[in-house]
Amino acid sequence: MGKYIELTNENFDTTVNEGVSLVDFWAPWCGPCRMIAPVIEELAGDFEGKANICKVNTDEQQDLATKYGVRSIPTILFMKNGEVVDQMVGASSKQALTDKLNAHI
Repeated sequence: MGKYIELTNENFDTTVNEGVSLVDFWAPWCGPCRMIAPVIEELAGDFEGKANICKVNTDEQQDLATKYGVRSIPTILFMKNGEVVDQMVGASSKQALTDKLNAHI
């Protein structure tokens, strides 16, 4: 089973610059973030080899949250070749996230 990628300032650009990436901006104290965490882990397995499933801890990576204008969490960015192509704010269903990913692959 695939594992999501923890993104930091150091590996963000190299990870999202090629292909499709789902980037979940979250924090450990955020209830809705914890609620969708198992869904993000499932997606990492479902999309292994097809898309990067990533998480950014906004407490530890405030620069990235600021750079991408994240004001509330969870915020999920869908990126293709380094460009933001879509986003969702708040907890979403696995089906909604899957549909968005498939639309960009």
